[in-house]
Amino acid sequence: MTRFPGLPPAQGLYDPANEHDACGVGFVVNLHGRKSHQIVRQGLEVLENLTHRGACGCDPLTGDGAGILLQMPQEFFTAVTPQAGISLPAPGDWAVGNVFLPPSEEERESAEQFFERLCRDEGMEFLGWRTVPTDNRFIGGTAREV
Repeated sequence: MTRFPGLPPAQGLYDPANEHDACGVGFVVNLHGRKSHQIVRQGLEVLENLTHRGACGCDPLTGDGAGILLQMPQEFFTAVTPQAGISLPAPGDWAVGNVFLPPSEEERESAEQFFERLCRDEGMEFLGWRTVPTDNRFIGGTAREV
């Protein structure tokens, strides 16, 4: 068995063999755990200043998916999930994942069924799907092709 010092053991969907270094990371935090939009703005500023993480490439309109990690916005999800027919458990008893699905309805339904089955196989309760509003007007050519 391969050991990875300092990392937790493989469990559920986590496998330490998938860990790798990042080429650019910035942190903006409130040491007391206080949420604020200022922290989000500062996080976006850090992201913009890590030029290579903002995906300067052959197509300046196509990014590499770099983003920010923040606390779960409980109030936001409490407001939007009922519209998707989702009833949230108590704070801390649920999680959110972004899943990029195929545009074809048949492929999308198949992918959704696979994901829901995977969640159940891992002992999780799948709560539902919420379609996130998007604006594709500014997607670069490279991203649009794939």
